[in-house]
Amino acid sequence: MIRIKRVYSEPSPEDGVRILIDRIWPRGCSKERARIDTWRKELAPSTALRKWFGHDPAKWAGFRERYRKELTESGEIEALRELATRSRHETITLIYSAADEEHNQAVILKEWLEALVSKSRA
Repeated sequence: MIRIKRVYSEPSPEDGVRILIDRIWPRGCSKERARIDTWRKELAPSTALRKWFGHDPAKWAGFRERYRKELTESGEIEALRELATRSRHETITLIYSAADEEHNQAVILKEWLEALVSKSRA
């Protein structure tokens, strides 16, 4: 199972493995409070893409397309496959810091990983 959750939300046992997917550490959040199991900066959008998007919902379609391209070209495809496989056996929660719960990289990455899981079952 793949879940997404804001880093500022209370951690829970149901989160399973908590994976931070932001390039920079979330502002005002201690490591103790965040309870992150692993920090995967390399799976976050590039700084240039993040700044271009600026969490503007009007740029969501463009952000989604560009971030997917970055994931494809990142050299992290094997790491993404491993996460997808892992999610078949345990819960992983993609942790992000954006205020907008509908327009952030975790939404896109979750879709990407779920597609990989579907492909591996076919």
